Amino acid sequence: MKTFKDSNGKEWQVRLDIATVKRVRDYLDVDLLEPENGKPPLLTKLGTDVILLCDVIYCIVKPQADEAGITDEQFGAVLDGDAILNAQKAFYEELIDFFRRCGRTDQATAIQKLMQVMQESIEKAEKAIQEIDLDSLEASGNSATNLPES
Repeated sequence: MKTFKDSNGKEWQVRLDIATVKRVRDYLDVDLLEPENGKPPLLTKLGTDVILLCDVIYCIVKPQADEAGITDEQFGAVLDGDAILNAQKAFYEELIDFFRRCGRTDQATAIQKLMQVMQESIEKAEKAIQEIDLDSLEASGNSATNLPES
């Protein structure tokens, strides 16, 4: 079982079992047992759609939220950038562990590879942005500050 903290410091436990997988499927029509299905695949959607990711995580922690009297909106309100990143990491790690415990090492490996690809994509994008020469953009008149007149 993995954990993450929300922006208020409350710790949430991310635990996947069949009951949790069914709850996510019933509430969101998202099948965590088929992470490579769909167009784009579910894993890609979860990596790019922050709202879907947070909805999935809320469904996973729903019994804890219900016990604490926290609605999905209140839960969303305590998920800042750091909390979302930590929740995403805890979710992926728990999903990997879940598939390993089920003997589905192929799925666990696919999720690990996706995490690696996402991190490398972020790093490449950051590097490309850092390499933009602002002085040459301004000299050519393509500056982001040169907005067309309304």
